[in-house]
Amino acid sequence: MEAATKAAGSHAPVVRPNMWQALMRRQIGPLPLPVYVTIAGITIAAALNGKLPNDMIGGLSVLMLMGFLLGDIGNRIPVLKQIGGAAILCLFVPSALIGYGLLDPGMQKALTTTMKTANVQYLYIAGLVAGSILGMRHRVLVQGFMRMFVPLLAGTAAAVTAGVLVGLMFGYDPMHTFFFIVIPILGGGIGEGILPLSIGYAEILGKSQAELVAMMVPAALVGNVVAIVASGILRWLGDRKPELNGHGMLVKSGDDAELLNDTQESQPLDLSLMGAGLLIACAFFILGALLAKVTGIPGPILMIVSAALVKVFKVLPARMELGAYQMYQFFSKNLTFAILVGLGALFVSWKDLVHAFTPGYIAICAASVGAMVTCGFFVGKWLNMYPVESGIVTACHSGLGGTGDVAILTASNRMGLMPFAQISTRIGGAAMIVAATLLLKLFH
Repeated sequence: MEAATKAAGSHAPVVRPNMWQALMRRQIGPLPLPVYVTIAGITIAAALNGKLPNDMIGGLSVLMLMGFLLGDIGNRIPVLKQIGGAAILCLFVPSALIGYGLLDPGMQKALTTTMKTANVQYLYIAGLVAGSILGMRHRVLVQGFMRMFVPLLAGTAAAVTAGVLVGLMFGYDPMHTFFFIVIPILGGGIGEGILPLSIGYAEILGKSQAELVAMMVPAALVGNVVAIVASGILRWLGDRKPELNGHGMLVKSGDDAELLNDTQESQPLDLSLMGAGLLIACAFFILGALLAKVTGIPGPILMIVSAALVKVFKVLPARMELGAYQMYQFFSKNLTFAILVGLGALFVSWKDLVHAFTPGYIAICAASVGAMVTCGFFVGKWLNMYPVESGIVTACHSGLGGTGDVAILTASNRMGLMPFAQISTRIGGAAMIVAATLLLKLFH
């Protein structure tokens, strides 16, 4: 009987996976492949027939479609994905398409309306800055910053000194090196760093934001790559010299274990709280603009300062902070690549971008990051920290925001250091933006 059953089973037809289900499991960004292709087809057909809306509906469709695709490709290509490939492709490819006249005019017009008329990147900046700062644990913000203050300060001084000196060797003006190469590297990324920095610089210098973004983006990209390489070297060094290796612990006494575990808890999404968070983010941006008229300090800088003060002094209820943080998560996960595409297409000149990558420029970026990481390594050792971990966390000061932190910590296999990395990137970056803007206003 059993043999008969087996014999019958051997002739049973082979059930093959449904091709449609297999296609639906393949994704471009958050979208299943068939859904992505359908939306892309609709958008392209509308553009070719002159029916693409010249507003945020048309603009966001193009931005998000390109952002999801380029981000997905950048996160899949070996080696490139380890050095911020998604951000690189989202910036470079649209810039090249515009530079060579390959983007459909209707799409370009919708992008211009969305990015330059509607200024959607300002909303993105407000959501990122307010949510990222308010979403940090108060204890992590205060205690983490206290522990990283000296290595960060010393590393920043070393980065500035090394960058300016190497710049002089290659004939760069020290002021240009400091404000347009070193500061963008240390500013905390593109969305939370270069964008508000470019707005502040534009108000002071009277130049277009597009011109300033194009000048600063290459430095941030090169600096992030150097930081990732440095992190990998520190991991290699720690594996060969155990006395330098904390295996993810920063302080040798081990008293940072509790702090590392005090991370943002996973909370269910609350749509009403997200609405409150969106309004709070807008309010911080408006407050910055309002205070700018009184103080003369650019609005985005005052937005950062006010958000940090509100967090430190616990002005907002915890639920409101959670709402701002959840809105930050929405923006960062869904609009980051789209905003980068818009920046690449309209704010980053392909010609200027290509000309920026000279041996001298790369040497300045490498020297700045290398000096900062080296200083963090030795200062950390002097402060009873594990030098490898101290150097890695200091390297995050030159990361491309949260994405850069992930890449740097992944290269060193130290993802547990993320709370300290966030201090280094967000608070350290915000401090550099504020300081640089005030100094530029003073010297201009």
